[in-house]
Amino acid sequence: MNIEVITTSDKTFRKTGFGSLSSCNDVVESIQRAGNAARLTVCASLDDLQAVVARKPDLVVLAEKFMVIEDAENLWFSEYFSKNKITFSGSDRETLKFDSDKASAKIHLANMRIKTARHFTALPKQFLSQKSLPLAFPLFIKSIDATNGNGIDELSYVNNFAEFEAKVLSIYTEFEQPALVEEYLPGRDFTVAIICNSSGGMTVSSIEILRPEDQQQNTECCMQVGVYDDSHKVNELAKAAFLGLGLRDFALIDVRMNKYGQCFFMGANLVPNMATGTSYFLRACEIANQLSYDQVICLLLEEFSSRSRGEKIHYQVLKQRNLHWPRASVKIGF
Repeated sequence: MNIEVITTSDKTFRKTGFGSLSSCNDVVESIQRAGNAARLTVCASLDDLQAVVARKPDLVVLAEKFMVIEDAENLWFSEYFSKNKITFSGSDRETLKFDSDKASAKIHLANMRIKTARHFTALPKQFLSQKSLPLAFPLFIKSIDATNGNGIDELSYVNNFAEFEAKVLSIYTEFEQPALVEEYLPGRDFTVAIICNSSGGMTVSSIEILRPEDQQQNTECCMQVGVYDDSHKVNELAKAAFLGLGLRDFALIDVRMNKYGQCFFMGANLVPNMATGTSYFLRACEIANQLSYDQVICLLLEEFSSRSRGEKIHYQVLKQRNLHWPRASVKIGF
């Protein structure tokens, strides 16, 4: 197959994606080791995207969700390549909103009776007293997209109204967006890497994340979920969230338990980090299912390639139909 990995030169960390150019090159090299022609394309303008379309790759692997265009709306890669009839990896434009807006994902799943932590959104001065808050303390506060841990620090856990106001203001000042305020669940943290094929089969890899009590220490570690009942509960909730949100191909689902051992959906990353050494997606696949980096990329490619072949046949059928059965002309009158 002829494959292009698409990324941008944007160096900000306020959106999800595979990571640095080095991480993207690692993906390209793994695709090449699997016997495919592959290249990395760094897009900085619409001209770069038009050049990709002109090359007519069999598949584009989207290492980021969108490209920032100055004085214009963001250009979403999935939407652009869909309009140009080029198969792309990951979920479609409409579904990707659940990655950028964690609150919308929670509301969507709650309406499907899938457990998620109770929450509300807040702007500075929106709530004037503790009594006006929809939930009781303690609370956990982060940015509404929480990309790459944005807005999460030692001040995210709040116990009183003064701390609440300060954290909400901090998030709005730094990210220019509302804060996502959640009930604090005093339980265990899990993350689940899911790879889903076109027939609905899933490779599910869950791990537990052990975080230090001091949020300023970067010493968290990942371990296999030891008890079968726990892993089963975590995996089933993650799969329900994946299907409930209408996700495609792959995703990283965050799950947290409360003190009673009940599991709650916390968020979904639809274009997860793929950097060796720091990627939760890769760590989960390795720890839970003993999958190497190349094996993970091959599993993803199998699904991408299957859909690419299916879509190519579909477009050819439509083209042939238009050639042999042109739209009939309509005569008016007698």
